[in-house]
Amino acid sequence: MTFWQRHAVASLIGGLLLAGTGCQTAQKPVPLLPPAQSAPPALTPQSPASTAQNPDAGKQNPQKPDQNEPVHAASAPEAKSAPADPVTDILERAEKEYQAAETHLHAGDTEAARKSFDSAFNLLLSADVHGDDRLEKEFEKVLAAANQLEQGAPADAGPAQKVEPAPIDEANSVTPPVDPNVKAKAAVEMKSTRSDLPLVLNDTVAGYINYFSTRGRGVLERALARSGQYQDMIHRTLREEGVPQDLIYLAEAESGFHPLALSRAGARGMWQFMASRGRAYGLRRNQWIDDRQDPEKATRAAARHLKDLYNQFGDWYLAMAAYNSGPGTVQSAVRRTGYADFWELYKRNVLPRETRNYVPIILAVTIMAKNPTQYGLDDVELERPIAADIVKIDYAVDLRLVADCLDVPPADLQELNPSLLRMSTPRDQAFDLHLPAGTKEKYENAIAAIPPHLRLFWRYHTVQETDTLTAIARRYRTTPKAIAEVNGLDQGGLELDSKLIIPVPASKNASDDGQSYSKRAVPYRIRKNDTVMTVADTFGVSPQMVRRWNHLKSDSLRGRHVIYVHLPITTSAREAEVASATPKTPAARPAARPTAKSGAKIQVVHHRVKRGETLSSIANSYKTTVSAIRRDNGELATLRPGMILIIRGLR
Repeated sequence: MTFWQRHAVASLIGGLLLAGTGCQTAQKPVPLLPPAQSAPPALTPQSPASTAQNPDAGKQNPQKPDQNEPVHAASAPEAKSAPADPVTDILERAEKEYQAAETHLHAGDTEAARKSFDSAFNLLLSADVHGDDRLEKEFEKVLAAANQLEQGAPADAGPAQKVEPAPIDEANSVTPPVDPNVKAKAAVEMKSTRSDLPLVLNDTVAGYINYFSTRGRGVLERALARSGQYQDMIHRTLREEGVPQDLIYLAEAESGFHPLALSRAGARGMWQFMASRGRAYGLRRNQWIDDRQDPEKATRAAARHLKDLYNQFGDWYLAMAAYNSGPGTVQSAVRRTGYADFWELYKRNVLPRETRNYVPIILAVTIMAKNPTQYGLDDVELERPIAADIVKIDYAVDLRLVADCLDVPPADLQELNPSLLRMSTPRDQAFDLHLPAGTKEKYENAIAAIPPHLRLFWRYHTVQETDTLTAIARRYRTTPKAIAEVNGLDQGGLELDSKLIIPVPASKNASDDGQSYSKRAVPYRIRKNDTVMTVADTFGVSPQMVRRWNHLKSDSLRGRHVIYVHLPITTSAREAEVASATPKTPAARPAARPTAKSGAKIQVVHHRVKRGETLSSIANSYKTTVSAIRRDNGELATLRPGMILIIRGLR
């Protein structure tokens, strides 16, 4: 039996042994055990106990874990005589797959070509690719051919949307000390603090008040400022759904009211929904939109979810804990202890660490936000709500064309439409397009001149003083004749500040500011529990594209060791460099660090990005530059743990 066969058998056995539990709020709740005493236990100050819980638990996926996820078992390959030159053997096999791919391409069978390219990649990556020039050259040849095949990928999606690290992750990663003075001050303020949620002050809550007064103060101030945009809408929605108004502070603690907040566990949006839980409450998610990032829709869903959890547990603290870790986790803790009381579960250490901290964090934020003067927050200037016009559309349109119509930056439209994952509205489904207030009529008049089926490709161009028809055509990769015909231009000059319709051919939409994905694919080594969805979220691309690039028919990555991702290219100069929101740690010394000796051979190194690394720290480690790393990796827009970067040359 070969190594891979034995590995597959071990994975299959491990997958059969793997089990998990899940819970859906929509199901009928299992009756809770009665508390061990008739009255709630007296609350005494408790210091948070250190736990050995998984630090990445965060929000739990309420659905049952994938039973097909392999459990890797250690095994050794069967002993066999090694060939005289193992590199030659790998090269011959990889070249055979490469030639097969070329044959499939000539025959028009792109799916078979992708499979052959993938086989060649797996062969080359199974060896030390950067340790032998022959392997490196073959890898580059296969990669270039595979990239050329993927240039048929639709470019109309535009660059991927940026995300914001969820503040709750950073707060959850610390165990703040208790300042007796802070606690005594908070105890006095509690007596006059009114809230429609129960407020408790103990050492854990006081510790987080101290945290948000010091290290986390900037996070709290930014969240309070941003709350001005949304608080009227949130209060109205909570009131309509019949839940406490002070649940607004849950969103403040979770996301800082940032619609694009993304947690380490994959929860998204202002209310930090996991994808499966969001779907249960009507939040759509596809390659074009994610309703978890729509502030109003997500607020409505969160209010209903919290109401369901309160009806299930009869206690707002337990409801909040279940919102964080899933109702199944809290139900299990209640059953094990017999206590339907959050603080009793806290003391018995039967909840995940993040969930134990979750409620105290929200209480600390609530106490401070409701007493701004006492905590020096009364000078925080609240942002104003952004007024918008709404146009209901049933066609796909590029936001850059919308920006051309209105003479506004595309970034303004992205801010007004945070649920859009790309620079375009969805195909084949209706969408409420939000525009700057007072611009609806202007947009409708301008867009009417563009055929509906071409609104993902065509553009408007405002004529500048130095423009010529030839220069404009070259910029948009079209022809002067096409521009002249669609605009009815004669032989005269162009009128300054006039607007021209630019008929960009759909097949040439990959212009400088319209390329969706980098030409170079990045290999990503599969980790335990990875799926297409988690990889797509990690790299900020659509699951559909991940499946297409790797000719996958489902979201399962079972049996895969490496997949390939084309990184999204951003049009903004402010590219996200940080791989994680966690505190930076010194990068591990590269195993194959180049040295700049006279006449030294330029090396190519494949570097796996570690948590906390930045482009700057990686560039310093290899004595290269940030711009060089970006250039050699397809002008990458984001840096994520697990990425494999190509590092070329020396400085």
